Amino acid sequence: MSAAAERLSDPSLWYSTNLIGLPSRLFGSTTFNDHPQPVTIHGTRETHPGLFRLLALCASQQEAAEVFEHYMQLQFGLGKPQAEDSPAERRRFKTSYLKLLQGWGFDANNAQGAVLKGWVESRFGMPPIFHKGALDRFPSAAWTGYLEEKMNSRFHNNCINLQLDVLFEYCQWSLTRFAASGRPTLTLWRGTNNCEEQLVEGSLRQRDCVMRLNNLVSFSQSAERAGEFGDWTLETEVPRVKLLFFPGLLRDRVLNGEGEVLAIGGCYRVHARYG
Repeated sequence: MSAAAERLSDPSLWYSTNLIGLPSRLFGSTTFNDHPQPVTIHGTRETHPGLFRLLALCASQQEAAEVFEHYMQLQFGLGKPQAEDSPAERRRFKTSYLKLLQGWGFDANNAQGAVLKGWVESRFGMPPIFHKGALDRFPSAAWTGYLEEKMNSRFHNNCINLQLDVLFEYCQWSLTRFAASGRPTLTLWRGTNNCEEQLVEGSLRQRDCVMRLNNLVSFSQSAERAGEFGDWTLETEVPRVKLLFFPGLLRDRVLNGEGEVLAIGGCYRVHARYG
């Protein structure tokens, strides 16, 4: 394979600049997963000091979730339309982090999923490798569709990337404050059918291998639940610093029914089990 062809076929070589102060290729590697370090999106906590002062007073995750929800409603105008609002304002679709999470729960390959993957790309420098099709060549029809959906003005009329920045920092704050275990990683599972396409090192026969997962990926908290979503069940250690969402983070029951955890992807060491 020529050097040019290799660049086109290896998404890890497309990693770009980010807002976390670490090389994107390092952040998306098994080396980082083996030795995770704290990560923050530059400027987010400094821009919202009032939120984190209020969170520091909370004694439970539920209380923190109430504070976070109220803050986001005020900061980004996410509350119900008021009588004094103009007709145009009452009709205006206001994108929110909750609507994106709800959309992801229905289908990670819909427009909401594209916006979330685009946020990961812009903040962590990691492009997706799949959206309705493999994003292994550029340009391609799959890439065009992804770019159109992730930049759709319907989802970018209310500072959606900034909302997701705050959600990520709130998630990280919650894990530091309320996580019962001091372990830097969580054991999580993922059900899938397309293992061969994601394989980077090793083989499925060996069961222990390295796979390149999408830049934002869903995990389950139990192997049994994960097994409902594919013939193969992948077990892996996910750094807490890569989590965007976990059940109980919010009062809204979005994604809670399936015990779904959202994490930044990249290369992971996995133990694969068939059936």
